[in-house]
Amino acid sequence: MYYVYVLKSKTDESLYIGYTNDLKRRFEEHNTKQSKSTKSKAPFELVYYEAYNSRSDAKYREKQLKRFSGAFTHLKKRIYNSLAG
Repeated sequence: MYYVYVLKSKTDESLYIGYTNDLKRRFEEHNTKQSKSTKSKAPFELVYYEAYNSRSDAKYREKQLKRFSGAFTHLKKRIYNSLAG
């Protein structure tokens, strides 16, 4: 199983999008500052994830959310209450 996920930083409330085949391990890596791209923003809370059988589908969805602001804006509207925290 592959996952596309959205993390919310507890320090500045910024959002991070990623994909992985092991969501629990990857979330732990982000929170223990093992990920270069997010170590300055830790700790995080997991606010959303999607599961895919195909790695290519998950990778495509991650790129879609990162590259097209409309896709991410639509997702943020869907998970508004989760982001408001």
